[in-house]
Amino acid sequence: MLDIYIKGFVVTFSLIVAIGAQNAYILKLGLLRQYVGIAVTLCILFDTLLISAGVLGLGFFIKGNQLLINSIAIFGIVFLTFYAFLSFKSALKNESIQIDDQVKTNPLGKVISMLLVFTFLNPHTYLDTILLIGGIGANLNDDLKLYFLLGAISGSSLWFISLGYGARLLIPLFKKPITWKILDISIGIIMLIISYTLIDLIVY
Repeated sequence: MLDIYIKGFVVTFSLIVAIGAQNAYILKLGLLRQYVGIAVTLCILFDTLLISAGVLGLGFFIKGNQLLINSIAIFGIVFLTFYAFLSFKSALKNESIQIDDQVKTNPLGKVISMLLVFTFLNPHTYLDTILLIGGIGANLNDDLKLYFLLGAISGSSLWFISLGYGARLLIPLFKKPITWKILDISIGIIMLIISYTLIDLIVY
C-alpha cells in the first residue's frame, strides 16, 4: 500500500512543480502576502477534485471529446495572451509593488476569479491532473486507487503550501523594483509559451 501512496505522491509532485500559469500566480500572491491561505486551499481543492475525477475515469471522456478540448484550448490561448500583455505592461511601470499583508492590492473576488481561470481554462491542467495522474490511478485495482489518490493529494498539498508560504523567503529580494520587473517579464514569457503550446491541442 505504501508503494502505491508514494507513487501517487511522486507522480503528482513531479508534474505540478513545473512553472505554469497557476504556479506563477500563487508565487506572486505569496510574495505580496495576499490571501495566500485561501489561494493555496483552493488550488489543493481543485487538484483533489480533478485528480479524483481522473482516477474515477473522467479522463477517458475528455480525451475522446475533441470539441471540448478545442474550446478549452482557444479560451486558454486568448486569456493567457491577454494576461501576458498585462504582465509586460506591469513591468514597464517604474514603481515597485508594495509588500504589505495589511493592504490588499487585489480584491478577494478577483483573486478567486483568476485562480478559477488559470485552473479550468488551462488545458494543461486537465492533461496533468485528469489524463496523466488520473490515468495512472485509473489503471490500478479498485482497492489501491484510494492510496494512490491520497498520495497524489499529499504531493499537491505539499507543493502549493511550499510555493505560497515559501515565497516569503524571497520578500527582501522583491523589495527592489527591478526584481518585480524581472518577475513580470518572466511570467509574461511563460504565459506566451504556454499559450503557444496549446495550439497543438486544437484539431480542425
